[in-house]
Amino acid sequence: MGKPQKNAISPTRVEDYPEWYQQVIKASDMAERAPVRGCMVIKPWGYALWENIVAQMDRMFKATGVKNAYFPLFIPINFLEQEAEHVEGFAKECAVVTHHRLEKGPEGGLVPGGPLTDPLVVRPTSETIIGDSFSKWVSSYRDLPLLINQWANVVRWEMRTRIFLRTSEFLWQEGHTAHATDAEAIERTHMMLKVYTRMVQDYLAIPVIEGRKTAAERFPGAVDTLCIEAMMQDRKALQAGTSHFLGQNFAKASGIRFQTEKETEDFAWTTSWGTSTRMIGGLIMTHGDDDGVIMPPRVAPAHIVLLPIYRKPEEREKVMAYVGELADTLRKVRYADRDLVVEIDDRDIGGARGWDWIKKGIPLRVEIGPRDMANDSVFVGRRDRGHRDKTAMPREAFIARLTDILDEIQDHLFQRACRFRDDHTRKVDDRKDFYDWFTPKNEDKPEIHGGFALSPWCGDASCEATIKEDLNVTIRCIPLEREAEEGKCICCGKPSNGRVVFAKAY
Repeated sequence: MGKPQKNAISPTRVEDYPEWYQQVIKASDMAERAPVRGCMVIKPWGYALWENIVAQMDRMFKATGVKNAYFPLFIPINFLEQEAEHVEGFAKECAVVTHHRLEKGPEGGLVPGGPLTDPLVVRPTSETIIGDSFSKWVSSYRDLPLLINQWANVVRWEMRTRIFLRTSEFLWQEGHTAHATDAEAIERTHMMLKVYTRMVQDYLAIPVIEGRKTAAERFPGAVDTLCIEAMMQDRKALQAGTSHFLGQNFAKASGIRFQTEKETEDFAWTTSWGTSTRMIGGLIMTHGDDDGVIMPPRVAPAHIVLLPIYRKPEEREKVMAYVGELADTLRKVRYADRDLVVEIDDRDIGGARGWDWIKKGIPLRVEIGPRDMANDSVFVGRRDRGHRDKTAMPREAFIARLTDILDEIQDHLFQRACRFRDDHTRKVDDRKDFYDWFTPKNEDKPEIHGGFALSPWCGDASCEATIKEDLNVTIRCIPLEREAEEGKCICCGKPSNGRVVFAKAY
């Protein structure tokens, strides 16, 4: 019998997926829990990944005419009161500032002092305060369209938190636009969803379904919400981005009026759209294995780590010179809109050195020792093929093929994720089959089960609510590209004209 396979992460995905996720983050040194409840510290390896995501999306936004700005962290409470449905949707998640200084208390500790006359909300989202600015910036149709984005943090007071997926404070971008016509605003709503699709699929290598939210799942105050939904390896859905057509609701609340070409007055038509550090959680859960995270090369914090190997002190100088020269050459190569990022790891910690980089998910590990130098070759390990994959390559051939190899890794990750999603997506028409599929065999410690069910729905919110109550399964989206199909609602049996995506979700 062969030796049992060694893995870096315990428990494995099958044994305990939620705990596996936490251990992958810890092992990769991407982030850790903060001393503030529900918050996280994003460490350099994780933040470098976020910076790469930000840089690429920022280029995509600007290519559509969007400009960046910044708006206050604090929002007057009366701003939120102006849009009733919006405030109702966020009221339970709001963090509120009620005092403006600290004072020494009767027992010597610090206590809040100086009550504010008007409390301030720490932004959960910025439609209302950005709407206030838009009302000052827009007076004529000539001022439109107004296309603004901000990179910021937001606070939503979550009761149950998980690093990157759901934290009380997280990083995100929120785009806000104002238009002279509803058609133009709707076009922008769809345009930004396409940007998100391209970012998530082409750079994060995560396949998504584009769709429309039901009224129950729609952004508070929006007329229409579009989304992209991805499947994680526990077969749950992750909402990876949303784009909202707000109609004139927020414009009326904020007073965004303009003089039309016909010299009449009208309210602007607005949109908002956002993604967040939740995408990092999606990347981990889509591509990670039982050795840690696997980084898609187009967003990886670093592309290659060079691991010099020598046993005698007199070998060190020659090996390090060879490694340094190779690093200089590689750093001149361009890949996916940036220079290759090359790490050199010369730590004297034995085999733990290679395992550290496997757990971090760096796309390529390159070992170089005296024998490799003598053959003018390198020993290459591809992270997407597991920790056992290593191949000797001539140095010049490796340099010449490097960008092709990175593209192969990128494509392999995407295709593998597509196959996984397809393998766990099925058409379900029978109510019992539907309930069986979404019911774990072990209620105390649910095993991985379910997936994406493409099932008919009559359109009645009560059926949607029943399934959510019974199974904790929601309609993730009504696919934008779905065929009209007569059927019977998976819940009540009434006529349906098409299938929707049901799943458990984060």
